Amino acid sequence: MFERVKALLVEELSVNPEEVTASAELINDLGINSLELADLVLLCEERFDITIEDDEVQNFVTVGDVVEFLSSKVD
Repeated sequence: MFERVKALLVEELSVNPEEVTASAELINDLGINSLELADLVLLCEERFDITIEDDEVQNFVTVGDVVEFLSSKVD
């Protein structure tokens, strides 16, 4: 799942692949702004065929948080 999320960040949001680690913070380390975070949520919903609620997005601080969340939602 980590590799899938990393690919999404690199391909869709132009994040430097060398900066994407499980502990990298989306905003502070990767420089993702609120609009890009919204894009990431939409991309995840489309790619993984899930729904992500607004209150769940608040927990997306690190790449690992996103990976953990998606792993719990995707079979």
